[in-house]
Amino acid sequence: MTSRDFQDRLTRRAKRAGVAISAALANRLETYYRLLAIWNQKINLSGIDLSEASTEALDRLLVEPLVAAKYVRPGTNLMIDIGSGGGSPAIPFALAVPGSRLLMVESKTRKSVFLKEAVRALELNGEVLTSRFEALLSRPELHETHDLLTIRAVRMESRILMNLQAFVKPGGHLFLFRSGGGDAPDSMMPPLTWVATFPLVEPLRSRLVIIQKRQAAQR
Repeated sequence: MTSRDFQDRLTRRAKRAGVAISAALANRLETYYRLLAIWNQKINLSGIDLSEASTEALDRLLVEPLVAAKYVRPGTNLMIDIGSGGGSPAIPFALAVPGSRLLMVESKTRKSVFLKEAVRALELNGEVLTSRFEALLSRPELHETHDLLTIRAVRMESRILMNLQAFVKPGGHLFLFRSGGGDAPDSMMPPLTWVATFPLVEPLRSRLVIIQKRQAAQR
């Protein structure tokens, strides 16, 4: 598939989901996708066949993060992604949020190597930490540092959410990328509160669950 064909297809899929993308963004997204496809032949970065840039691959890996980026509030600069894997939604999401800085956390070394190569190739303002997120809870310099946390989550328990919120500033948000139905996680405790659930790509029945970390009450 030529570069023009790829970007035309991507632009159409994004438009179908209600997102307009610039030529510059489409070019960077193509660079990421093709790099992912090459590496996916060596290590398992995605369970989706990436060889033909199928509708499913474009929607899941690129369009979903682009739709989610519409809900980022102004002033969001520092972002952290947990369990980054092959880089989606984190990398396309960050590319769609100008001026953002991205920290990706991935426990598997080979996937981290790919993520670092993607950061280099895309000249992305980002960093990769090879670690389980639980191990980072002991690093105070990461506590309440980020405006936004993203994670692709099939199921999210209250205990995990309470650990993850440690990385988010008061007033900041957690974006949960989920497949299928469901609105808020099973249960949440203060300082977390469910804000909204938005559809991402309807054929995939994917949803974005937005949770806010409330500011401490003023006395």
